[in-house]
Amino acid sequence: MADVIDLCAALLRFDTSNRGGGDSEGEREAAEFVAGVLSDAGIEPEILESAPRRANVLARVPGTDPSLPALLVQGHLDVVPADAADWSVPPFAAEIREECLWGRGAVDMKDFCAMVLSLVSEGLRPRRDLVLAFVADEEDKGDYGAHWLAAHHRDRFDGCAAAISESGGYTYHVPAADGRTVRLYPVGTAERGTAHMRLTARGRAGHGSRRNDENAVVRLVGALQRIAAHRWPVHLTPTVEAFLVRTGEALGIEVDLSDVSGTLARLGPAASLAENTVRNSATPTMLDAGYKVNVIPSVARAQVDTRVLPGTEDDLLATFDELLGPDVRREFVAHQPAVQAPVDSPWFTAMGDALRAEDPEAVVVPYCMGGGTDAKAFSPLGIDCYGFAPLWLPAGFPYRALAHGVDERVPLEGLRFGARVLRNFLTSC
Repeated sequence: MADVIDLCAALLRFDTSNRGGGDSEGEREAAEFVAGVLSDAGIEPEILESAPRRANVLARVPGTDPSLPALLVQGHLDVVPADAADWSVPPFAAEIREECLWGRGAVDMKDFCAMVLSLVSEGLRPRRDLVLAFVADEEDKGDYGAHWLAAHHRDRFDGCAAAISESGGYTYHVPAADGRTVRLYPVGTAERGTAHMRLTARGRAGHGSRRNDENAVVRLVGALQRIAAHRWPVHLTPTVEAFLVRTGEALGIEVDLSDVSGTLARLGPAASLAENTVRNSATPTMLDAGYKVNVIPSVARAQVDTRVLPGTEDDLLATFDELLGPDVRREFVAHQPAVQAPVDSPWFTAMGDALRAEDPEAVVVPYCMGGGTDAKAFSPLGIDCYGFAPLWLPAGFPYRALAHGVDERVPLEGLRFGARVLRNFLTSC
């Protein structure tokens, strides 16, 4: 039986940096380690490579009631790069300091992978079959990981009714109206879709010193200014509405759904869990035009990070095209659907019960992720995907800043808490 802290440290020592565009390392070695832990526990793993050394691990853990639909438990083994010069400790040394385990991937998301492996190692007997997926390439586009598995090995996920993975179930300490501190545990039940777009403006090339009413750069800049200035309307999805109502009730805060801005202001620090998901967004992030200061180019391009709430894509694209105007064209560079799972479901209830078994004062609320996860690959298979990677965090712990940040670390007690919650959930759900 392997301890969750030892397993997490072992995973952190694999440099699985994903630099994007197919440039990564260490995924094969990490996958072989995971497969070895599963094999030692009597579980038969399967390593599937989407390309040389882009390795994914699949396994099935039998449940005590095979008549129930299976649960997918999925996590990624790759991490974003880390510049050691910026860190207080070597990012892949897995050092323990200040009651925390330090290293790239400690909270995103080798902690969850270690919790799952520790439970399997100790002989976990889940209520229903578990399909385990430890995947590559989440930190880029998932083309070598979850999306590849969903496209080429779809049968491995037949019978899975729901899935759990990263970005939910962690402690969030927030002040209530009466001075109390409330421990929220947000569980991801939705995430905005991705519609990253490349914009291309065309015009007439010419000398920079001469009048040119068909300047591609000017056309592009005009479109970008209109996009940046546009105020997207509030759209409350079932998840976000439930978050506002339930969090307001827990904090003793007035919730007025006709005045979302005012409600968010009254929620204080808890507003950060919803403020980016009450509306769509379109943020210009990249520009590419010209090759010489005195030459007007015939083409100018930009990229826009566009995030789409469930059920709003058609309206967003129609508005976006109006903002572009007649001289700018768009194309998708990444296009993945929004994710939405039921808020009031037996799965969500079981997650809340498991959290309250370890923290009786836990207030479990749904929330919508502003970005995206590998749930975007599995949700189209008909699987209800939840962000549930439980983790206890002390007050003031900068959890959300540490993912992809410097000095990433996870509390040791947080890992133990998370493993206990997961055991409760998996043996009862």
